[in-house]
Parts: sequence; C-alpha cells; structure tokens
Amino acid sequence: MAAAAAGRVRGRTPVGAPAVELAGTIRVLPPGRRASGYGERDAVPILANAGRAVVSGPESMTTVTGSGPGPGPRATGPAAGGRSRCQSGGVTEQRSRDLAGVRTTYDRGRLLESDLAPAPLAQFTAWFDDAVAAEFSGLAEPSSMVVSTADADGEPSSRLMLLKAVDPRGFAFYSNLQSRKGRDLAANPRASLLFPWHPMQRQVLVVGDVERVAQDEAAAYFTSRPYGSRLGSWASAQSQVIASREVLKARYAELAAAFPDTGSPHDVPVPDSWAGFLVRPRTVEFWQGRPSRLHDRLRFVRVGDTVAALDDASAWRVERLSP
Repeated sequence: MAAAAAGRVRGRTPVGAPAVELAGTIRVLPPGRRASGYGERDAVPILANAGRAVVSGPESMTTVTGSGPGPGPRATGPAAGGRSRCQSGGVTEQRSRDLAGVRTTYDRGRLLESDLAPAPLAQFTAWFDDAVAAEFSGLAEPSSMVVSTADADGEPSSRLMLLKAVDPRGFAFYSNLQSRKGRDLAANPRASLLFPWHPMQRQVLVVGDVERVAQDEAAAYFTSRPYGSRLGSWASAQSQVIASREVLKARYAELAAAFPDTGSPHDVPVPDSWAGFLVRPRTVEFWQGRPSRLHDRLRFVRVGDTVAALDDASAWRVERLSP
C-alpha cells in the first residue's frame, strides 16, 4: 500500500476498483485559528463552525463567541447557569445541558438496496467523496475514525485516529507498537473502525481482523510525514505515564538536536516501534439517518472465512439491519 504524495486527499483506481489514499492529507488552519495536540501541519481547528457550543467538562460549559483575531468563534470561559452561549454575527443562542431533551431530525438522505454499490470499496469511496465535499459545511476531518480494540482480557479501548489508505485489501492506519492499541492488537488482532460523518447523518462501521502492513510500506509513509510529526514519534513513549509535559518537551528538544531538520524525508530515522496496521473487514455497515429513527442500515458481510477483496462483489452479501 504505497504512501500518498503530499497534498490533498487523492483518489486512484488500483486493481480495477476505486480506492482512496490519505497519507498526504494536511489540514491547514485559516488565519486566526489555533490547534491543540497536533503538529502544525497536522492541525485541526478547535472550533470548526460558528454557532456551535463547546462543552469543556461535566461541571461547566464554555462560552463561545464570534469575536477574536480571525473568523469563527472562540472559547472564552465558563458560562453561568449550566448553559452555553454561542454568539456569531451578533446573535446569541442559549442551549441547555438537558441531554434527555436533545432532538435531531434525520432527514438528509436514504439508503436503499438499489442505492448501494455492488461492493464495499465502491460504496465507501462514494461516501468518502461526499464527506470530503461536505468538509466546509461542518465536517472538519473526513478521514477521522474511532478505532476500537480490546486486550487479551477483553478490556476495550477507543481513540480517534486518521485513516491513511483504503484499497481492495482493507483500511490502513499507522501507530506505535508500544501504545495501548499496539499492545491490544498484538494480543487480540481484531478492531472496529467507526467513521462518524454527522453533518451528512451517516456513519460507516468496519469490523475485521488486523494484520501488520509490510515494513517498507510503513517506512515509506513515515518518511512522508512532516518533520515535527516524525520527531514526535520518537519523543513520545505513547500511552506511557510521564511526570509532566516538560519531560516531553525536553525529550523533543534533545531529539531535534540529534536529528536536525535538513529538509530531507530521511533526516529522522524510522523508529523500531513504528508500524502500520491493515484492517481486513469481515463486515462493513453503512448507516443513513432517517425520520422517526427508522434509519437505513445496510451491511456487507464477507462470504466465507477467508479474507476477501473489497472490490469483489461476489465475495460479499448484503443484509439489512433493523435500526
């Protein structure tokens, strides 16, 4: 699975079927926006859209206003009375924390058997293209997914990650072998991937077996990453307890001195703990919200016990699930 060239999300057509390469996806922040927890070229906005409330914790809400150095709202602090205040264009909206009363009408589409592509890859590619098109309507990171794993004792864990490639073999992402997910997958090589495309009222759920990506492919993707991200992979003993953020920053500084930025993709060596993971699906479910909670759920199920190509319609059957 070749790493994509740097740039926007790109599509290609390998082995006679559509696929999407995401390794080169870079989010660029508009002026005035800030990012948290990401390298400067991997950054995503803290606030993607004006007029949206941001919950800062169970005891308080965050006031979000439209003022500030750039477009869009910004967080300014706790709001009184257990409510959030969203202000954009001079309009202030009060929203309650009464979760039982939160309601959404699902009426943005349908998914009938006649609408479905003949194989999972074509259907995923079509919906992913829709998600990319919806990016500037509120879907800030189309390739983000919830990756869920479980350890040998069945203890589950989940985290948000970025999909880096999908082709007839499956869905690929990269991580640290020593992280919790890396340890989980070593003991229990199964995972689920959930793509929550809320603005389109869609989600895709992939469940399957996990295998390691060839090391040369993992290395090729590593060298395509921005310098700071490559250095960060060395600095972070992922999922391990550390004394403070200063420890992490000091380690990063040491590594920056050891591996200075020369502009070469090889100025930071590939860590031994770096790896790619390929999810080979057993099921791929496509969910479309519908009115009265009568949602459409169509699931591709692998025929047989062996791995199946995602572009081979004969290797999959389709079933409808009750919502």
